Formats: sequence, C-alpha cells, structure tokens
Amino acid sequence: MPDLSLGVLLFIPYRHLEQRVLRAVNEAGYPITLAQARMAQRIADAGSRLTELAEAAQVTKPTAGYLVDQLEKDGYIERAADPRDARARLIRFTAKGRDVIAVATAVQQGIEQEWRDHLGEQRARALVDALVDLRQLTDPYLED
Repeated sequence: MPDLSLGVLLFIPYRHLEQRVLRAVNEAGYPITLAQARMAQRIADAGSRLTELAEAAQVTKPTAGYLVDQLEKDGYIERAADPRDARARLIRFTAKGRDVIAVATAVQQGIEQEWRDHLGEQRARALVDALVDLRQLTDPYLED
C-alpha cells in the first residue's frame, strides 16, 4: 500500500465514524440521508440562518434550502423568527431532531471510546492535542 497523505489519514477515521453514526440513526427509525445529516450538523444550538448553513456546508443557497426543506418536511427542524432580525428566519431543531442528535451522540461517543481503547490513553490524548493545535490553522469558524 502506498504511503497515504495526512489528509487521507484524517479523512478515513472521520468517514468511518460518519457512516456508523448514520447507519445507527437510520436503524433507530430516522431515515436521514448523508447530505441531510451533513447539513444538520451545522445547525447551531440557538438556530442558524440558511445563508450561514450554506456557507458552512460549502453548498449553494438553493442546495442548502432543498436539504433544509427535506429536514423540515420530515419534522427534524423548524423555521422560526430570528429575534435579532424580524425579517430573517432561524432554522432550529425540533424535539424529533434532538432525538436524532441523542442517538448520533451516543454512537459517536462509543466510537471515540473504541479509538481511545485501541490507541491507549496517552496516544489518544496526544492525537487530540495535535488536532486541536492544527485547528488553529484550518478552522475558519474558530472563534477567538
């Protein structure tokens, strides 16, 4: 096997986690697609505007609107008035959407524990520390 780039080595575990979480969510009775899940991941706890979601997901506003429409139709999210701007709408999770988050979070935590068990606590901690440091260079949404 050829040497893999750091980017690929970072992507493979994330893809594994994403696929397992999505499968668990679907098996729990929530038929969400990968595209919908990726959009939903970007919704802030207090709600997000469609333009924010499109930018964060790196998709067009019509694409983001289509995915949000699907999630709303299935009852995972709702649109509400933005208290900061009466003309704007916030997209936020419904109780059903929060139920999906609970399933996804439990599975994610289990996978991360598997990784810590596999790596050992010291190597897992070093990996987290390195990735937190790398975030300073790579995360355009990191708040100071």
